[in-house]
Amino acid sequence: MKRLAVIGYGGRMRHVLHEIERFNAGTEVVAVLDPAEEQLRQQFPDKLAGVTFYDDVDTMLVQAAPDGVLIGTRCNLHTPYAIKVLERNLPLFLEKPVAIDWDQLRQLADAVNKSESQGVVSFPLRLSPLTRTAREIVESGAIGTLSHVEAWNNVPNYGVVSYYHGWMRDESITGGLWLQKATHDLDYLTYLVGQTPAQVVAMETKNVFTGEMPAGLKCIDCPKQVECPESPYNLFYMQGLLENLNGDGPGWEHLKPEDWRCAFGVDTGNHDSASAMIRYESGLHLAYSQSFYSRRSAASRGCKLIGYQGTVTFDFYTHEVKVHYHLTGREESYQFPEVESGHGGGDMELAHDFIGLLNGARASRASLEDGLLSAHICLMAKESCRTNAFQAFEPLNAPAAGVVG
Repeated sequence: MKRLAVIGYGGRMRHVLHEIERFNAGTEVVAVLDPAEEQLRQQFPDKLAGVTFYDDVDTMLVQAAPDGVLIGTRCNLHTPYAIKVLERNLPLFLEKPVAIDWDQLRQLADAVNKSESQGVVSFPLRLSPLTRTAREIVESGAIGTLSHVEAWNNVPNYGVVSYYHGWMRDESITGGLWLQKATHDLDYLTYLVGQTPAQVVAMETKNVFTGEMPAGLKCIDCPKQVECPESPYNLFYMQGLLENLNGDGPGWEHLKPEDWRCAFGVDTGNHDSASAMIRYESGLHLAYSQSFYSRRSAASRGCKLIGYQGTVTFDFYTHEVKVHYHLTGREESYQFPEVESGHGGGDMELAHDFIGLLNGARASRASLEDGLLSAHICLMAKESCRTNAFQAFEPLNAPAAGVVG
């Protein structure tokens, strides 16, 4: 039986553990580090029966003697806990982003270089059937040399609640929406391109979720609940995005309406749209944009991979890959069914790889190095937004990210 320790027993790690359990691979959670022990034991009495809770990571790693560790804390704690695990050379499942600033990134890169640990970073999009199929088509040469990439993420209903009403609007915890959201996309896109970036330029905008409402204001205390389109009242009554005024809705279980903070306050945080252009080693460039105020069927997340001979297009919301052959006009379409596993099947693949690491049987397809590279690109995008300048990709042992042109 492989003994697992979990640092941060939140919804994401519980889902990952569910995916691992589906493989019936002989794993059990024996230790948890999470300050909400009492609440969690009440909520999950069967799952946590016999599990020991710890207050200190070093004590847990010594006394519980785990065979592998999963980290799903809030983002600013990913790096320090990961370093502790890497020092003990244990298999690691690490939630994204792997770091939220340059200091953390360099510290983690140094720890990875010194450790014998192998890790799985929570990048399910790169392992989804859509992404892997698109990569197979590109690598086959069917569309010729990949010359240009267009990508987008128009985040639907859950975006406003997660990133403007809840704790994830605090950029000191998440690092902001480049690291909280775009890290997924810039990872799978770099995986598809198969090259190291050379240059990044980016810009961001905050024109929607901004305003002059008081800092710290909760929706439940606001006199404008009936007129505000983003209040729980109107997300239920006007927009129909909440199932009821208890706050029930897909992906929103972590935040009850009585805890929602004003999305138009002076303290809201987070850009509400952003774009980046990345030039890779070959000269190929990629254009990516994300926005956070789409609704329902306007949601879209995917990309176009363009060569002289053809274009490959896919979208994670339609579960479809399309190929258009420029020179003949022929078109192909690959439709994938919705699956129980999250992120279009990518979460199952992550669980599969982590079990492989526990058993020494296979390598990770979403490695710690992949996590470092994605965070590196995201921090370059943040720096470009701050300086209004192109950023040159430089190794992490360089003193700082470079600025060119």
